[in-house]
Amino acid sequence: MLRPMPYPKDHKARTRQRILESALACFTRHGFAAVSIDQLMAHAGLTRGAFYAHFRSKSEVYAEAIANARHLHRERIAAMLPVDAPARARLRQFVEQYLSREHVNEPNRPCPLACLVTDVASGDAHVRATYTRIFEGMNRLLREMQETESDEDTLLAVSAMMIGTVAVCRALDDPALVERLLASSRRQVAELLAIETATEMA
Repeated sequence: MLRPMPYPKDHKARTRQRILESALACFTRHGFAAVSIDQLMAHAGLTRGAFYAHFRSKSEVYAEAIANARHLHRERIAAMLPVDAPARARLRQFVEQYLSREHVNEPNRPCPLACLVTDVASGDAHVRATYTRIFEGMNRLLREMQETESDEDTLLAVSAMMIGTVAVCRALDDPALVERLLASSRRQVAELLAIETATEMA
């Protein structure tokens, strides 16, 4: 009698990641209240029973999906330039990428800070605490990439402007207006952070 093949060692970790990615996709499109665990697991191609092997509740997977998305986004930003690239170049690249049409239209791994802001505002304390930590993390990332430090209030304003710009652009149906808003925000952020945008360098 043939024995079933054992799962690879990383099977559980990969399954968990699969659920988190489906959670982000579902929640950013439909919001927390409109997505059931059954719908989430169907999107992931898994059974409802598999959910409880990894998470205790929908709120828990929601919070972890937000944190996971921000971690993946930071990894993607870090991979854009060599590790020995000047800090100013990394900061400029981050601003250009974040405030881009491609990021606004990102279907699979959008920034949770922009996509879920109104949804989180009406969520439970655990979800709001996770969102707060990620927002603070964005400010740390901006600070780490600066050669000349901006004051904390400036970084808070920059983060809010960048996140708000992407959130508004995702709601607009006028491509020309989206481009204007993105370009305007890039200029304002560059001025606040004392960096040059790609357009200014050309």
